[in-house]
Amino acid sequence: MKVSTKGRYALRIMIDLAQHNDGEAISLKDIARRQEVSAKYLELIIAILNKAGFVHSTRGKAGGYRLARPASSYTVGAILKLTEGSLAPVACLGTGESTCARACRCEALPMWENLDRIIDDYLESVTLQDLVDQTVARAPAAEHEKDVSGC
Repeated sequence: MKVSTKGRYALRIMIDLAQHNDGEAISLKDIARRQEVSAKYLELIIAILNKAGFVHSTRGKAGGYRLARPASSYTVGAILKLTEGSLAPVACLGTGESTCARACRCEALPMWENLDRIIDDYLESVTLQDLVDQTVARAPAAEHEKDVSGC
């Protein structure tokens, strides 16, 4: 499983919205600046999130985006599945049912199915709020490391 930039940036957008969730709409321009990503590319991703009801949009001068629900109600798995489609580690598992002609005699299939289940269970167990909380908890250490590593 390799998560594309679309999936990674969708997660970054959602984290940014959760971190700056004060009830006001957040402009995509501000998100793009903070995340150091092209606003044009984020427009494509936010459209997917908006269409799925993950975010609400507001038009106008004070317009922008905000989370549609509390951060604790979004899982990383749901966000990635929305933007990536399948998160299966091999193509034969990506459709929900095995499409491989060798499935009935594939020695590796049970292992791939278990790995897929482990990945899914983990990503569905981590919420957007968990990621925000981890960031807050790491903030003091991150400030010190920033001086040393430049990150």
